[in-house]
Amino acid sequence: MRTRPRPLTHSHTGTGTGTGARTLGVTLTAALLTVSLAACGQEAKGGSRYKPDTGKGGTIGLAMPTKASERWIADGRNMAKQFQKAGYRTDLQYGDDKVENQVAQLENMITKGHRLLVVAAIDGSALTDVLRQAHDAGIPVISYDRLILGTKNVDYYASFDNERVGEQQGRYIVDKLKLGKSDADSDDSHSIELFAGSPDDNNTKYFWNGALKVLQPYLKSGQLVVRSKQTRMNQATTLRWDGGTAQKRMDDLISKSYGDRRVDAVLSPYDGISIGVISALKSAGYGTKSQPLPVITGQDAELASVKSIIRGEQTQTVFKDTRKLAAQTVQMGDAMLTGKKVEVNNTKDYDNGTKTVPAFLLKPVSIDRKNIRLLVDEGYFTAGQLK
Repeated sequence: MRTRPRPLTHSHTGTGTGTGARTLGVTLTAALLTVSLAACGQEAKGGSRYKPDTGKGGTIGLAMPTKASERWIADGRNMAKQFQKAGYRTDLQYGDDKVENQVAQLENMITKGHRLLVVAAIDGSALTDVLRQAHDAGIPVISYDRLILGTKNVDYYASFDNERVGEQQGRYIVDKLKLGKSDADSDDSHSIELFAGSPDDNNTKYFWNGALKVLQPYLKSGQLVVRSKQTRMNQATTLRWDGGTAQKRMDDLISKSYGDRRVDAVLSPYDGISIGVISALKSAGYGTKSQPLPVITGQDAELASVKSIIRGEQTQTVFKDTRKLAAQTVQMGDAMLTGKKVEVNNTKDYDNGTKTVPAFLLKPVSIDRKNIRLLVDEGYFTAGQLK
């Protein structure tokens, strides 16, 4: 129940009422209070934890992780614009990659009585307490792109098929290095280094698992060799998806494991990491005719990386049209708040450790120089932006 009944008081002036009338008034007041509290207890104990409202209006809280990545800026703006078009006000906040900031922002949204929270978590496991507050206030929650972990107080999940993202990255490396399925006994081998996303982002394991599902047969056959021997996800993670952190790790990998040997491919799960990897490789002498850059994957089709692909540096990215993800999230949120059926297409794969969260997953698209025009055709970038 979102509000408590105001305390009931009994005033007696000694005029106009006898003892019987006063007793009857107290009895009726007590009965009404008992009914009111019982009703509140029933509402909190069973049934839906929020009441759909057939009317539009109210404020939607949008909690995004950071402004350091252009994709999160775009995500926030797209959702705000589309929720407003659907008849809602919006409160868009960015946590600057600090968990305490995001928690404080969510607490403020709850205090203000926002009707719905859409949360792209900085740390998916750090929001249990604040989402319990949302639950107690009767505010539903959509987990946006990053699955919120360890709590039952998340209603739906909207994202892309994250395992497919990893599969597309792994498949691109296999195809680009021409690792045929029938060449398992080939003496030719290629060196590869593996990067993973932030350890506190649940998506990281999906990207990793998808990529390794494709790459593992070639690692097992020896066609792909990780010379650093850092083949476990916990050895490859990049806190907060930070490009500078990736650059330092790539510097270290080159100096310790390669010497006069060449890096042929780098599995990078995100464009910002890819940019850091490329900086390290260039510092080590890559990017020339005699020493070209390796195959380097990415994700999010950020403008800097798209331009890098056009220049022949980064090799591939995975395009996730966040406008479509925003539109899907708005549809889900509006359906929740107006008592309509919420559309989902996955009800079994996204277990957050406490519950399996019903999800809607969109399809990603692999992009390289051959089909980069698709980003213009889809209106994601203008031709001028890519020059």
